Amino acid sequence: MAQPKDFGYGEEQEMLKDSARRFMEDKQPLLALRASIKGTEDPYFGENRTGSYDKAAWNQMVGLGWTALAVPEEAGGVGMNLVTAVAVAEEVGRASMPTPLTSTLQSTFTLREAGTESAMSWLSKIAEGTSMTLAIYGKEGSLEADSTDITVSDGKLNGISWYVQDPQKIDSLLVAAMDGSTVKLYCVDLNAGGVDLEFDRIVDLTRDQGRVTFNDVPAECVSEDGAGTLQKAMPALLTLISADMSGGCEWLLQTTAEYAKVRTQFDRPIGFFQAVKHPIVNMMILGDQTRSLVYAAACSYDTDPGDSHKAAHLAKSSASDTAEFCANRATQLHGGIGFTWEHDVQIYHKRVMHSQQLFGDGVWQREQAAAYF
Repeated sequence: MAQPKDFGYGEEQEMLKDSARRFMEDKQPLLALRASIKGTEDPYFGENRTGSYDKAAWNQMVGLGWTALAVPEEAGGVGMNLVTAVAVAEEVGRASMPTPLTSTLQSTFTLREAGTESAMSWLSKIAEGTSMTLAIYGKEGSLEADSTDITVSDGKLNGISWYVQDPQKIDSLLVAAMDGSTVKLYCVDLNAGGVDLEFDRIVDLTRDQGRVTFNDVPAECVSEDGAGTLQKAMPALLTLISADMSGGCEWLLQTTAEYAKVRTQFDRPIGFFQAVKHPIVNMMILGDQTRSLVYAAACSYDTDPGDSHKAAHLAKSSASDTAEFCANRATQLHGGIGFTWEHDVQIYHKRVMHSQQLFGDGVWQREQAAAYF
């Protein structure tokens, strides 16, 4: 099936993207972030860092309909496609906004693939403003659907879910659990009795990560075929995190290009020199390549599901490699200031490096994509 012109990205998506960019710029999230992490900048020493989170900004996002964006209309949502959600996720990454929006969008598409009555009920809650994140990994961090360390018996969950994103910001969890030899998906309120959180020390200052322990926690099954649901949703999960990375790389490119115009050496702007000029051009080329692959993957998910897994693996592969290149070059070309706490480059650098590992890095993605050729 041929993809629509411009990946189905039209005037409506452009208006939403512009609105999201203005919203992020108005909130200036990194100013609040710096105030909240003061004294806990080092992830390996000192007190545990509280996840930076602007609750008022989240409520405004809910009011703008962003949580309802991908929720089907029959569940009270807007019913938009992945291309539209990607446009917003890209702006979240461009601003390095500490928010559970991307995690909630990933949970939304997973529940959409579940398609059960209970899943639709939880989608209605998301449309109304409930935030949600995925709890699907076991301790080994395997990306296989049956890697979860959670078991279920008599409708109650037990065990530990590892590497959960944004646990300090969300209201509910979408949990993968083993019922005998079958993977099923369950939704759980984070404040339910028997749910305990422990937080990991990570370098990403804009997000938090943790482990969730379940002790006889009652849960609602939203998919009897959890492995199949996660498999069908995986292209959306990969594409959304890739969009976040693409937005971050765009910020690194633009900020570095501007710096090269004003920082002088030998009586010339450093952008005059080929040793600076060429890496910036390479950042632009790789960034454009990644953005094209991200929107191609989103469009494939929307219009050509048979090709969506290959497209999503290629998008995440490109995003992972581009993130590493852009982050390293931006830090290097900013010279001494790029390595200090005073500049925001280090915040973006750490965010995209954390994202690089989520759902598998570039090497793993290329191994998966190879199976589709």
